[in-house]
Amino acid sequence: MKNTILLAPLLLGVVSCAVNPATGQRELMLVSESQEIAMGREYDPQVVAAFGLYPDSAVQNYVSGMGLRMAAVSERPDLPWTFRVVDDPIVNAFAVPGGYIYITRGIMAYLNSEAELASVVGHEIGHVTARHSAQQMSQQQLAQVGLVAGAVLVPQARDYLGVAGAGLQLLFLKFGRDDERQSDDLALRYMSRTGYDLRESPDVYEMLRRVSAASGGGQVPNWLSTHPDPEDRRERIQAQIDSLEPAPNATVNRAEYLRLIDGMIFGANPREGFFRDNVFLHPDLEFRLGFPAGWQTANSRQAVAAVSSEEDAILQLTLASGASPASAARAFLAQEGITTSGTVRSGDINGLPAATAVFLAATESGELIGMVTFVFFRGDLYRIMGYTLRANWDKYRSPFQATIGSFQRLTDRSALAVQPLELDIVRLDRAMTLRELAERYGSQVTLDELVLLNQVDPDERLPRGAQVKRVVGGPIE
Repeated sequence: MKNTILLAPLLLGVVSCAVNPATGQRELMLVSESQEIAMGREYDPQVVAAFGLYPDSAVQNYVSGMGLRMAAVSERPDLPWTFRVVDDPIVNAFAVPGGYIYITRGIMAYLNSEAELASVVGHEIGHVTARHSAQQMSQQQLAQVGLVAGAVLVPQARDYLGVAGAGLQLLFLKFGRDDERQSDDLALRYMSRTGYDLRESPDVYEMLRRVSAASGGGQVPNWLSTHPDPEDRRERIQAQIDSLEPAPNATVNRAEYLRLIDGMIFGANPREGFFRDNVFLHPDLEFRLGFPAGWQTANSRQAVAAVSSEEDAILQLTLASGASPASAARAFLAQEGITTSGTVRSGDINGLPAATAVFLAATESGELIGMVTFVFFRGDLYRIMGYTLRANWDKYRSPFQATIGSFQRLTDRSALAVQPLELDIVRLDRAMTLRELAERYGSQVTLDELVLLNQVDPDERLPRGAQVKRVVGGPIE
């Protein structure tokens, strides 16, 4: 006990003297650089598994090359910097400690130049170089568990899909205003050092403001959950840029960037599964599964799930492992904390080999009861599971059974043929407005969406030769 008491003030004295490499300021820091790097290496596979990488090597190489050039002029050039484009339609960008930066294809669709992309990438580099996530984790350690030598507290993510690990929880640490301003300033610093036109940066925040306003408070870009107040920040950044002498021949690279995203998937990719009312259809895997009407549904790379309208029951579909449905069910029931009063029932569901069991599990919220089924289809083993509190079993047993019994081969030709939407870059053969472009060329999205994508007003006259985005493809549900 005496040694522990002496250790705390000693450790506090050491970490309180840490110097922030990006700002030169002294600050409390319980997380070492080696721990940051170790966390990044651990969390990167979780991020990739949850979001997937955009399957275009040209896009990946472009963003990685640009990011590495910017990181090389930062205050922490020796970190194992890694830049990835994740296959997610949400307007977002994020970083985890140790130099791992992620840009979604969703935000790339709305950007209009390499310099705008550099503003986003530079901002995320700034979060890493200024050690913002590490600072927050240090503060959490002090607030929650006190000083413990060598310990790194990482809050465990909890969501009803059960697919987020500790690394993904770091993505949702909300940075304060000071951190955001600092990362904005650092982004301008890194853009300037690599020769990008700083005047492109305010357009990024104008885009975020417009996309946010268009969402009507609904599906706000994830960027805004961790990067607040785009309007205030836009004005502040603009004021800084106005006070500087414009650099001659600064890089914008609009045409090159638009060529890069020409053909990029836009919005959700239905080939990876989509809902038609309460039925989930997966064209590539050729199966369908029905969920109870009125339940809230969600599709991710690792799970398809539904939550009851009262939020007291969950249904979930995931891939599983095992030699057979029966052996997988027995392995599930053998887990610690899981009990069953019955036996594994083998049979078939719509002609597919399956095994089902009812299980009990003790939790802090009370005893759960659920039904789990393993189904073998086209070389894959699927797990369909529904669970609720034991008191609700009579209420949800039939909906669980109905969902499990609905798993079957997808034969609907329209669903099997569904294709994603794509960006298409059009070079205007004469001056025209976006409104005229939509009428002449057509688009699979509304004029309002075209306005957001191109960041121009619908009746602004665009010159001959201008490159303009539209959306083509489909049919999409």
